[in-house]
Amino acid sequence: MSNVTLNVEGMSCGHCVSSVEKAVSGLGAAAKVDLPAKTVAVEYDENKISLSAIKEAIEEQGYDVV
Repeated sequence: MSNVTLNVEGMSCGHCVSSVEKAVSGLGAAAKVDLPAKTVAVEYDENKISLSAIKEAIEEQGYDVV
């Protein structure tokens, strides 16, 4: 398993947290959003999913991975 913390711009409320966590979990990874820090901690199996796919899933929700 791999762990990465992504900086994500545009999150501002509980709905944002939910949509990001749901998008990442839909790929088979685990996400924990820290709203004040504007970060998303992701745990994923690099043999099953790529980091770029995780970033893309977050960006499809309308947020910017920086």
